[in-house]
Amino acid sequence: MQTRKKYIFLTFLASWLLLFFFGGDQLRRFALFSGRREEARRNWPRWTDRALLKSFADPEELQRDGDPSLLSPRERRAAWLSVHKGGRCRMETCFDFSRCEKHGFKVFTYPQERGQPVSESYGKILSSIERSRYYTPDPAQACLFVLGIDTLDRDRLSAQYVRNVDQKIRGFPLWNGGRNHLIFKLYSGTWPDYTGDLGFDTGQALLAQASFDTDSFRPGFDVSIPLFSKEHPQRGGERGWLHQDSVPPRKKYLLVFKGKRYLTGIGSGTRNALHHIHNGKDIISLTTCKHGKDWEKHKDTRCDKDNVDYEKFDYQELLHNSTFCIVPRGRRLGSFRFLEALQAACIPVLLSDGWELPFAEAIDWGKAAVVGSERLLLQIPSAVRCIHPERVLAFQQQTQFLWDAYFSSVDKIVHTTLEIIKDRLSPHRSRSRFLWNALPGGLLVLPDFSTHLGDFPFYYLQHGSSPSKKFTAFIRAVSQAGSLSQPLLRLIQAVSESQYCAQIVVLWSCEKPPPPSGKWPQTTVPLTVIQGRRKLSDRFFPFEAIQTDAVLSLDEHSSLSTSEVDFAFVVWCSFPERIVGFPTQSHFWDPEQGRWGFTSKWTNELSMVLTAAAFYHRYYHSLFTEYLPAGLRELVDGLAACEDILMNVLVAAVTKLPPIKVTQRKQHKEGVAQQAECGDGTAGTPPAEQRSPPAPHSASAKAKGMAGSRRFSQRQDCLNQLADWFGYMPLVSSQLRLDPVLFKDQVSVLRKKYPRLEK
Repeated sequence: MQTRKKYIFLTFLASWLLLFFFGGDQLRRFALFSGRREEARRNWPRWTDRALLKSFADPEELQRDGDPSLLSPRERRAAWLSVHKGGRCRMETCFDFSRCEKHGFKVFTYPQERGQPVSESYGKILSSIERSRYYTPDPAQACLFVLGIDTLDRDRLSAQYVRNVDQKIRGFPLWNGGRNHLIFKLYSGTWPDYTGDLGFDTGQALLAQASFDTDSFRPGFDVSIPLFSKEHPQRGGERGWLHQDSVPPRKKYLLVFKGKRYLTGIGSGTRNALHHIHNGKDIISLTTCKHGKDWEKHKDTRCDKDNVDYEKFDYQELLHNSTFCIVPRGRRLGSFRFLEALQAACIPVLLSDGWELPFAEAIDWGKAAVVGSERLLLQIPSAVRCIHPERVLAFQQQTQFLWDAYFSSVDKIVHTTLEIIKDRLSPHRSRSRFLWNALPGGLLVLPDFSTHLGDFPFYYLQHGSSPSKKFTAFIRAVSQAGSLSQPLLRLIQAVSESQYCAQIVVLWSCEKPPPPSGKWPQTTVPLTVIQGRRKLSDRFFPFEAIQTDAVLSLDEHSSLSTSEVDFAFVVWCSFPERIVGFPTQSHFWDPEQGRWGFTSKWTNELSMVLTAAAFYHRYYHSLFTEYLPAGLRELVDGLAACEDILMNVLVAAVTKLPPIKVTQRKQHKEGVAQQAECGDGTAGTPPAEQRSPPAPHSASAKAKGMAGSRRFSQRQDCLNQLADWFGYMPLVSSQLRLDPVLFKDQVSVLRKKYPRLEK
């Protein structure tokens, strides 16, 4: 009996051993991995707590993701790598930094091929580069190259798809395997899987691409850009919709969506489920099947009702009156409604898993958008209801800032892309994430000027600091060589007696050399004379001699007292980001002429403070010289007295605020800013509005009248050309003037701090 049991046991053991050796692999897969798979299904998503966050999705539905025909992530990655041979590229391995050392960050655009027109959107991109400060027509000076071939639409079914790109770019002598090249792309792949296939080998080129997948995105090398339509403005762009009268932040609707519903294919899973959150009250989620050629062939039982409900609401009305806007993925990860929601101050609720958000390298989207998960759609309503109203308003304000700073025009999208790449070239001199996400934005903060927040005029209030308590008087002189005019001598004397004056810098703008040092007056502060290049734009050059935060810009014939200077400086210290000064002008729209006009007459409004007598921050010298393209500075040099208009327009475009006028004893007289001043001494001619009519039979009076009219016409032309270049009119009107306390009051003079202002 014992022997029988022994044989039975040995036979059983041998059977298990045979099963283990010949079928063990399948057994282990069945026993272990099926259990893990079920555990993975039960525990999804891993970053949540099942006890606190219930999943409303069926496990099988999660695995299918709405379409069993979709490629797996590994297959999509393999398809992408088959096109992008340099898939592991980094700036250190696939970018030649030496090309950027000699001439700086310059961009060359290839000439467009004959007979190969580009799309409207790509034409705007090329135009944005060519009219910017980055552009160079010389490829030998270029750090970065952009193709003249339209690469935006890489959908093979599109009419704008350019064929044989691979063959064309290989014939370019500058291609060099794509090294130091930037390729823009809005659409990639085609029906049904919409992979990242471009149809040509990009080699080691950087990609600026919309709808970037995080699996194929190369951090620190590629740039994710937003998807924008062909109607997106070239420059300027419309302002955001959030205004002071739109608070409190809660609006008629809490959460809205209105858009297409895909019945089959990629992207259909998310949009097909949106009807579940619609309640017809404060949550409106509408879809329509009525799109595409064969939608009726695939229509389901919900289509007819959905199409009827879809027509009951206006899309623009929903955008204007909703707090949150759902931004689900389309066929691709990005969609047009992302920018539409930003502009409308409708906080985007993103449902596009795996989307590398636009400019995420620089922008903190956690302050402006709610990043949700496609698999947790049913929990979105309760999640947004929990956001405190103060937080909602902060989100809305940030959407407006981001829209205006980086997305409102093609120019800003392109320039943001280039600046992100430029920051990678010099990490020690790059913008911090704070600068990108705070007013006025990364494009308007030049790291070449400084990376310290205290050196800029925008951040004093936020950080509890203040500008330096001294100023530099910067005087543009046009006196004849060998002698100093009496107005200049009086001006130097008055300014040097100010308790806040640190130094005086005189810009000598004549061809003849300035008088010797012995001819200049003795002052209690250092006086430096700089030989200019006889260009009007020189007065805003960032000279190293200017060491203080505040600059008092003066013309030789400006007439100010020490009290006026002191009071204006005290006012500027409270508004260091603005222009604070004395002589003003205002702009207006002339409907009859269909153009902008301006006037120097005393009115109840002002929008410009002339830099003939004004305080501003020295950072604006760097912004004027380095931020603005050379074409604008050439415009200034070619038109008389245009430089002060450009400076006012620039500061208004940066701050979105008007200048500040302070009180003045007498009306200011503008000098005629012409190169001939140095030779004939005709400086000091007032503008047309301030001059008396010329005396009859007086040749000199007639000549001055003609010169004044010509100068006035040139200033009008300048204003309109600047509005055209910026794409809108940046100037902001104001009715504010600041006077000292007790100014003109019937009290003792001894009680007044600035009594001389009233004399």
